[in-house]
This record gives sequence, structure tokens and C-alpha cells, in this order.
Amino acid sequence: MSASERPVLTVDVFSDVVCPWCYIGKRRFERGLELASADGDLGVDVDITFRPHQLDPRAAPGVAGPVFDAYAKKFGGPERAAEILEHLTSTAAGDGLEFRMDLAQRANTLLAHRLIWRAGQPDSPVSQDAMKERLLRAYFMEGVHVGDIDALAECTADLGLDPDETRAFLESDEGVDEISAELRHGYENGITAVPTYVFNGVWAVPGAQDPETFAKVLRKMAEKALETSLTEAS
Repeated sequence: MSASERPVLTVDVFSDVVCPWCYIGKRRFERGLELASADGDLGVDVDITFRPHQLDPRAAPGVAGPVFDAYAKKFGGPERAAEILEHLTSTAAGDGLEFRMDLAQRANTLLAHRLIWRAGQPDSPVSQDAMKERLLRAYFMEGVHVGDIDALAECTADLGLDPDETRAFLESDEGVDEISAELRHGYENGITAVPTYVFNGVWAVPGAQDPETFAKVLRKMAEKALETSLTEAS
């Protein structure tokens, strides 16, 4: 089978840039992909696409506040919020991530999702993965207001993008309809919690699973993709 004939295993990752388990899950999935490929080529090309989901779609655009306050309001007070944030920070550290939840600023993530969508377009000079990683790091480690156009423009500059072009894009309507459609698609197809990983559009795996689980799923789905490809070719 030539490289051009290799089957493709698609993975749609529904997530949000202010979701701690989405960042933890990203690291675990990456490790799972390494494990799945450790014994040799999976025989398929793995095509990963990041899809939008908003934990708080009603968050006011352009406004940010300490994540501690948001957690205290959602989970029943400051004591419980402190426990949850401490647990998240500890868990993230186990996956090589240094969360600074004391700096994190909760905000509307629609603009961030538009940047990730843009990075997924064929003419983008940066990958979706690079953009997603940069925005997650900005929120969880640097205290960046991910709902602010100027702050986002500075983030994209670190990826080699012209900040003025990023501002112009975010001030336009480009990608707005596409993101709305993808958000609606996720909700209509039962994506109510993130991260959720959808393999080949049919098999959904919710949550930040451990790397071994991801590796097992990847191997199984790769086998199915190969079997389907061989059947169609015969």
C-alpha cells in the first residue's frame, strides 16, 4: 500500500481552552499516540482536528475575572473551589503541566476558538495543534485574558503570525458562522462534556483517559480503518 493509499483515522477533539481536563487530556492523548506507535507504524495516518465547545457560552465577551471566583460560584463556595483547583494543579503536574490557577482569568472563548479554526484552514502557516497549545498555555500558565483581542494577538505573535493581521481577523466576521455551525453540531450530537474524542465520526471517547486507554483505542480504530480499506480495495 503506497503512502497515498494509506487509510486515514480521523480524530475530532471537542474541547475548550479554559477546560483543565482538556489540557491534561491533550497530553495524555499525545502520550497514547506515542504508545500506540511504539511497536511500529500503525498503518494509518492520524488526522486530528480540534473542534469548539464552550463551557460557559454565556460569559460576557471581552470581560475576564479570576477563575477562583468562577469556581467558588459554580461549586459552592471558596473552600470547595480551593480544593478543586489544588486537585487540578496536582493532577496536571503529574502530566508535566505547571498550572497557575491563581493567575487564570475566566473569559468567553469564542475568539480563541476562531483562531483555532483559522489555524485549521489549508493556507494557515501554523498548525491547529500549535495554536491550541499556545492558547492553553496562555490561559493555564500565564494568566492571559483569552477573550481579549490584543492579548490574543500577542499570543499569535509568538507563533510567528503578524499581530495586526490577527487583530484584523478577530475584528472581522470571518469564521464566525463556521464556529457557530461546529458548536451547534457538537451540541446536536450529544457533546455535553469535554474533552470528547470522536474517532472516524462514529466512536466517542469522553474524558481525559489515561495514555494506555488512548493507545488501546487508537490501535483498535487503526485496525478497523485498515480492514475497511482492504475490503473496499478487494
